[in-house]
Amino acid sequence: MSRIVVLGGGESGVGSAVLAKVKGFDVFLSDNGAIEEKYIQMLEKWKIPFEQKHHTEDLILNADEIIKSPGIPDTAPLIKKLIEKGIHIISEIEFAGRYDHAKKICITGSNGKTTTTSLIFYLLEQAGLNVGLGGNIGKSYAYQVATENFDYYVLELSSFQLDNCYDFRPDIAIITNISPDHLDRYGYNMENYIKAKFRITRNLRSEDCFIFDSDDEITINHLNQILMKAQKLPFTQKQEVEKGAYLKKDRIVIRYKEDQCDIMLNELALGGKHNIYNSMAAALAAKAAGIDNETIRNSLETFQPIEHRLEPVLSIGGVLYINDSKATNMDAAWYALDAQKRPVVWIVGGKDKGNDYSLMLDIVREKVKAIVCLGLDNKKIHAAFEPIVGSGHICDTTSAEDAVKAASRFAKDGDIVLLSPCCASFDLFKSYEDRGRKFKEAVRNL
Repeated sequence: MSRIVVLGGGESGVGSAVLAKVKGFDVFLSDNGAIEEKYIQMLEKWKIPFEQKHHTEDLILNADEIIKSPGIPDTAPLIKKLIEKGIHIISEIEFAGRYDHAKKICITGSNGKTTTTSLIFYLLEQAGLNVGLGGNIGKSYAYQVATENFDYYVLELSSFQLDNCYDFRPDIAIITNISPDHLDRYGYNMENYIKAKFRITRNLRSEDCFIFDSDDEITINHLNQILMKAQKLPFTQKQEVEKGAYLKKDRIVIRYKEDQCDIMLNELALGGKHNIYNSMAAALAAKAAGIDNETIRNSLETFQPIEHRLEPVLSIGGVLYINDSKATNMDAAWYALDAQKRPVVWIVGGKDKGNDYSLMLDIVREKVKAIVCLGLDNKKIHAAFEPIVGSGHICDTTSAEDAVKAASRFAKDGDIVLLSPCCASFDLFKSYEDRGRKFKEAVRNL
């Protein structure tokens, strides 16, 4: 019996362990930190041996294969030892893909991937398809493969999840866009990050589809350097395309095979330039999956915005508070600011991932009246933006409650308070979700 060791006891790791158990492997799970109670209960229910708060190397280095949770970097000492020993390391996505015969629509990108993934899942559900949602969103993909029987999966995949994929193959692959993000994980080398994203395309066949933003220079430059068998379906707001999606005055035009679908911009549930791109990508995926035009139109009209992604919270004294905690990089924050039509008090900061704030200067000059820093180290933010807003219109806070109170003092009737942090959350919060929920709670308590 082959021995599989799973490293990491979160959603991804526990799901992988359950699938390994169902498939008859000798499985063991190890987490260097504490495992949440709900996951301990799952491991006990499935009779999977595990350890937490330490790694016992003798129980790990004897594995035939390792399934590594995406949060563990290759630089971790234990991973280096496994690599030296030549033990094969894979991701949950690679492992689950071996046992999954459903059609797979897979989405990656620096920004917009959660919205696009959720839109596509909604489109397929509305079309009456038997569909699962997983990857970087919802329940573990591996756990669903172990316990469900779906005909389709819509999977949001981060670059970390793609890093240890080798034979995994989507039927429809989407890259929403690529901008600098997670460079700390990729040796501060943009090329490494781009290649990680493009792993989603490595096994595509001629009958598969690749959907991409042809306005995104980084994506196009890399696409021009590689050979791809799959059918290419671009989406663009800049020119007309023969096959794909484009903007024509007040509508989106979707062209796939011999069919055309027109969607009026004023009927889209999601506003903002970035969401036109997300809607285009989702509509193209739906067309490629065989969904009819009426279902596509109706779904894009009735979709509900996602928590933590430009989510309106409350209007207090004429000031609208918006939770965009999921904006963990500069590109996402730029789009969030660009979408605002009223003066912005911007809550920004957290764990910096190598941000070059000079790229944000023009948009901040145009949109932002005051800045509230929410992080432990805000020196870079002050250096970049204090000359624009002035020293009296920037301050430091270390809790969501203090940030919201400070923002409310800067804001006047008709303004927006926007939490769009540009950074990871781990200096002060458990996750971007934790940050977003604490922000919303603080707004409600004003």
